[in-house]
Amino acid sequence: MSAIESPAETLLTWSEQIVGELPTGTVTLLLADVEGSTRLWETQSESMAAALDQLNRTVDDLVPTHGGVRPVEQGEGDSFVVAFARASDAVACALQLQLAELAPIRLRIGLHTGEVQLRDTGNYMGPTINRAARLRDLGHGGQTVLSGATEQLVVDRLPEGAWLSDLGVHQLRDLPRPERVVQLSHPGLRNDFPALRTVNAAGGRHLPAQLTSFIGRDSQIDDVERVLKQNRLVTLTGSGGVGKTRLAVRIAEHLSEGLTGGTWFVDLAPITNPLVVPIVLARTLGLADQPGRSTREAVARFVRNRQMLLVLDNCEHMLDACTELLVELLDVGQEVTVLATSREPLGIAGEVIWRVPSLSVDGEAIELFVDRARRTRPDFGLSEANSSAVAEICRRLDGMPLAIELAAARTRTLSLTQIVDGLHHSFRLLAGGARTAVRRQQTLRASIDWSHTMLTDPERILFRRLAAFMGGFDLNAADAVGADADVEHFQLIDLLGLLVDKSLVVAEEVQGNMRYRLLETVRQYGLEKLTESGEAETVRNRHRDHYTEAAVELAARSGGDGAPLIPWAEIEMDNLRAAHTWSCDSGNFEAALRLVSALQRLWVIRGRFREGVAGFGAVFNDARYRDEDVAPATWIRAVANAELLAVWISVPTSLQRAQYALAAARALDEQALVTQILLTCGLLSMNDSDLAGEYFAEAAGLARATGDSATLYHVYCYECFVTNVVGDPRASEAAGELGRDLADALGDSFMSRYSRTFLTGSLGLQGKLSEALAVGSQLVEEARGAEDRPMQAFGLMALAQVLTFTGNVAGGRAAAEAALEVGASLGGFHDDTAYLAVATAALAAGDAQAARTACEDARRHTTPLKELFVRSLLPMAEAALECGDIAAARRWADETAGVVPGSYRVQALNARARVAVAQSELHQADSDLHDAVTVAERTGGYLRLPETLECLAGLAADDNPVHAVRLLGAADAMRRRHGSTRFPHVQVTCEAALATAREALSTNVFDTAWTEGTALSTSEAINYAQRGRGARGRPASGWESLTPSELDVVRLVSEGLSNRDIAVRLFVSPRTVQSHLTHVYAKLGISSRVQLVQEAARHI
Repeated sequence: MSAIESPAETLLTWSEQIVGELPTGTVTLLLADVEGSTRLWETQSESMAAALDQLNRTVDDLVPTHGGVRPVEQGEGDSFVVAFARASDAVACALQLQLAELAPIRLRIGLHTGEVQLRDTGNYMGPTINRAARLRDLGHGGQTVLSGATEQLVVDRLPEGAWLSDLGVHQLRDLPRPERVVQLSHPGLRNDFPALRTVNAAGGRHLPAQLTSFIGRDSQIDDVERVLKQNRLVTLTGSGGVGKTRLAVRIAEHLSEGLTGGTWFVDLAPITNPLVVPIVLARTLGLADQPGRSTREAVARFVRNRQMLLVLDNCEHMLDACTELLVELLDVGQEVTVLATSREPLGIAGEVIWRVPSLSVDGEAIELFVDRARRTRPDFGLSEANSSAVAEICRRLDGMPLAIELAAARTRTLSLTQIVDGLHHSFRLLAGGARTAVRRQQTLRASIDWSHTMLTDPERILFRRLAAFMGGFDLNAADAVGADADVEHFQLIDLLGLLVDKSLVVAEEVQGNMRYRLLETVRQYGLEKLTESGEAETVRNRHRDHYTEAAVELAARSGGDGAPLIPWAEIEMDNLRAAHTWSCDSGNFEAALRLVSALQRLWVIRGRFREGVAGFGAVFNDARYRDEDVAPATWIRAVANAELLAVWISVPTSLQRAQYALAAARALDEQALVTQILLTCGLLSMNDSDLAGEYFAEAAGLARATGDSATLYHVYCYECFVTNVVGDPRASEAAGELGRDLADALGDSFMSRYSRTFLTGSLGLQGKLSEALAVGSQLVEEARGAEDRPMQAFGLMALAQVLTFTGNVAGGRAAAEAALEVGASLGGFHDDTAYLAVATAALAAGDAQAARTACEDARRHTTPLKELFVRSLLPMAEAALECGDIAAARRWADETAGVVPGSYRVQALNARARVAVAQSELHQADSDLHDAVTVAERTGGYLRLPETLECLAGLAADDNPVHAVRLLGAADAMRRRHGSTRFPHVQVTCEAALATAREALSTNVFDTAWTEGTALSTSEAINYAQRGRGARGRPASGWESLTPSELDVVRLVSEGLSNRDIAVRLFVSPRTVQSHLTHVYAKLGISSRVQLVQEAARHI
């Protein structure tokens, strides 16, 4: 223990009741410690003293309760060990420890089961406790992790509500055997944590696998590493084929240890559009596109405060794009280091240029030649007889690694003497001259020329055609692009194999399938030969047609999860981009739109919205493009897809364009196309809920009529989103359940998760908190397991609100913070909604200033297109009011109450009523609260209704205490049905109203009124609250002329109640009931109860 942690040693004590005879044999050990105790003692010493005292008492209570025993002196300061004879008892104890209120302490707990060894009668030693300690060290504060051994014993005996989340198999520090790790999860706990603190968890090492051994350059590696540690941008320059990429990867491998933000490799060679450079980097970093934030902004947010190494390979043809991007990243990411490779410097201030030399011709070059020759001829070896020839080859090739590898590949069919002679012939123009960079480039060129000359005609033809591929290709693609009368289909496999043997093509296995690629320097040479041949356009057209048709065909047979399209497209993305670019460049907009539309599932499921939008935009924004030049179905489908993608990332959309496409689709009479564009129109109409509803209803009807189940569940899922945003939780729940169920049935787990995100919110808005908690918890866990970080973040945001309203404020805050953490891993993802959840949790915890700060954070991170939604849920007025800033509270409340839609108005009106009370504007408050009741009844948004009734009770307490008590009783019963809790500022209102009423009423009258209130159903409570409210604008006769009180009487008459029974239910006299009936008969022009019941049946 360090001196700074010494207070823990004096405060963390253990009573004798939990120290006893240790269990032996097979035992489950619980090891725990306090995360960041040193920092806590430095920053919160007083809180830590109290917290450790509370931890003391908590452990004293929980350990013996669960049958645990603590070793005498094992665990020191801020850590402890407990032994259990039964694994299930250990898990139950760990759960209770994590649920306990110990702030600011957060425990890391590890559980492992095994045979124990006693060091003495009071302590353990050996592998079991060592493994338990390493497990604990993997975790984060608030996290409990179990070994695979413990999991097997407890999986069927978990505490109520708990579940286990698989975290994979991990290597434990200093231990030889890796361990399967699971996490103990529970709705009351934070369940989303950063990656485990494993040996290799320092952000991850994302470097390409190398198929051949790395030879030499030890001193150069040391030199570059030393330069990189002192400078944040180093560019490896040199001729093509000199080994820049291999050297950069080798250096990155050496430096990856200890980089918490990871090591990332980005190959820019296949990129032809500068705008794609940040997109490729974002994809490498695993970032999904985000609303209101460009890809560059998302990348910049991701690298901020991360200690990471970026390796950007082959920058020379994208210098401007790389320079612009790196200047920004190096500015915002002060711990980012960049290692670039380029044939020329980037030209950025602070750049260190390190020129990569050739291999030493008398050592490393010879070693490389021998190694690569053995890959072709296993019996090849360096001997006295051939050493001079090998040395001559390496000298002639100037120690250029790629040239040496090409020459070594010839040892299968040529002798060393023949190779020397061939090189002599190819290099005859290079006699004399300095060994400059130009000379080295000429050397490589001559080497490739010689290799090319040695090919047969069919080999040369196939070689140049393969240069059209970007990033790699499979055998089918090679056949589609490379075969014709000159290269027969049956020849192609053999010819491809020969090119591999000669090192002009690299073969590698990717996900169980063989793929091929040309090294970039060789590919550039092949492109020259392709251009010289006069068949470049034909070959590029074949390439375009192959990938376009393959994408269309795979999209047509892909299931709900996007397979087989998505896995294929992710591998072939460089070729797909190249095909799209060529289509646009050559003016074939039909092919370009068909290709981008075919990839729609990829854009959505993988969060690549901006790339999809850019793909459509490249066509629609081209001055040469006209709709009439493209098949109508193609451009209509493209409009539907492009506008839908735009909604996902909150960029401007065009309902008018979509409506134009809808009219064109109707003219074609293609029902599937009409359904698709109707769905898009529904999404784009979310600011007009009635219009959106019409579009969705027609789309769903067409999809059902045509049996198009795949489109139908998309309609329901997007309708769930739109109706949630406009505050119609009943419609959102109905659509969400239909969408979820149908998506599940068709195997589309992504859209199922999408619908459940908004279903969680809609259930919560209706006060169905237990259902919302179940849906949200399952959603978050499933998204985490599927590595679906966008839906994981969305789910956490929704779950945070639900947890907060159920009274689990700590859990709500933890879920909101976890959403921010997941969002940070995506470069910032809907942070406005996450901060909104933080604000709500802070207000529920009674910390108005923290709530206000979080509200400001939410506003700072939102976008214009999301501002209304964020305003709908943001507790800014309440937070400002509790902070004493009445003017700011009133300003926000007035602005909000007039614009937010649907059920969200209940919260807005409640907030404005509170501000009005603070300003002694009681009439305004009463009006707003009654309006809130009306909105809740109309929309089904009952979550905030108890607060409305409690505020009304506060207004009524002085003049009508019986009425106030009934309202409070009704609100209390409603909260019990919802499972919701009062926030502290609401609790103050309730306590004041109760105190006033108790003072004014006898105990008997108070209790009677309370009982009457608690007996009211939600609808009865609404009717009671609205009774007596003015009837301005009501007609003199007819059903619409009935007052709320008269309607209450009519409903109860319809239920068959007598006047006396009705009087009891409504807290009035039988005479009053009869008076209401007389008025009703007169207004409706009837004279009997039978007629009244019949009339009511037509209206209620």
